Parts: sequence; C-alpha cells; structure tokens
Amino acid sequence: MISNVLFYSLIILKSFVARTQSKFDDERLIHFNFWSLIMKEIISQKAPEPVGAYPHARKVGDLLFLSGVGPRQRGSKDIPGVILNELGEVQSYNVAEQTHAVIKNIELVLQDAGATLKDLVDVQVFLINMKQDFPIFNQVYAQYFDAKTGPCRTTIEVGALPTPIAVEIKAIARLA
Repeated sequence: MISNVLFYSLIILKSFVARTQSKFDDERLIHFNFWSLIMKEIISQKAPEPVGAYPHARKVGDLLFLSGVGPRQRGSKDIPGVILNELGEVQSYNVAEQTHAVIKNIELVLQDAGATLKDLVDVQVFLINMKQDFPIFNQVYAQYFDAKTGPCRTTIEVGALPTPIAVEIKAIARLA
C-alpha cells in the first residue's frame, strides 16, 4: 500500500513540476508547493498535547499516520492508572486503565481528522512489560477491536517510554 502511495506521489510530482516549471525557477519552491499540497498536519484540539515537536498525525493522500499516542489527558501531566512516589518514580500502574485512555486519545485524534477507530488499518503497540501487561492489554484491546474488522497489529516490548507510561500506540488509518 505504501509503495502505491509513493508511486502515485511520484506521478503527481512529475505532472506538477511539468505544469509549473515555467512559472517557478526555484526548484525548492516547487518542492515545497508539492509537499504542501499532498501532506497536511493534524493538530488535535481534544487529544493530549504531544510531548515533543511533532503533530498528532499527518495526512498523506488517503492515509493518516498518527504519532505515538499515550494515556495522558489534555491539559494535564497526570497519567491515568499511574501512582508516583515522592521522587516522581512509578510506584505502580494499571495497564487496563492506561489502555482505555490510549484508545480514547487515538479516537480523539481520528475525530479531528474526520475518521473513526473503524478506519484504522495498522497499529504498533509499545508495552514496557510484555510478560505482565500483554494479557491485560489484549483483553482491553478486544473490547474495541476484533480480528475480523480490526486493524493489523504488532506489539513490541520496550525498555522505557518518554513519560512514565506503560502503553503507547502508533497507528495508520485510511480516510474515506
């Protein structure tokens, strides 16, 4: 699917450059105009603010690429299901509560892009403790998705995530 997007993008670029070559002498301007036509950043007004310099999602053609989404709530540094000690270190966490929050945050980004959870085609899940968290994560995930209609999924164990969270999901959706 990605190779099709790249192939058609190159055809569009060739056509665009051919039509605008006489109008623009600066190739950088042509390059900028082309990418601004096919890519659009999505900044959600409902989902938690990103923890870095990146958009919530980027639309390219009929695909929507979501940045990694965690369980935080907008306007707050509080993380659902996390209890920190006096040093700010994770004392305990509830992976079920975090998984519900992550999926709800993904839903908020998708809504701002004109999509729903049903439009997801692929997700990458990052867990900090596969052995302990995967069974619980899987039970919660199954409340939102099934094998027949849900997105493809890859689940990876990581040593840590950027904030004291246990679950993060990166996703790709197809827009109608």
